[in-house]
Amino acid sequence: MAEETLDARRLLCPLPVIRTQDRVAQLEQGDVLEVVCTDPGVLHDIPVWCRVHGHSVISTRTEGREYFVTLRVEA
Repeated sequence: MAEETLDARRLLCPLPVIRTQDRVAQLEQGDVLEVVCTDPGVLHDIPVWCRVHGHSVISTRTEGREYFVTLRVEA
């Protein structure tokens, strides 16, 4: 199981989701990806994308002006 971080800071919708999709396509089932963003919309958009594509959101959090979504690749 790999753990990776995707830096999607300074990208606006839909680019954080597109970059997340591209990175997940390179990962194996069970891998964990943390996405770091500055667009608050990712707290909604990435979990919806995960639900549609069968991945699990482990956590979401906010630190200052940065937003973090951690997901597990399931499919």
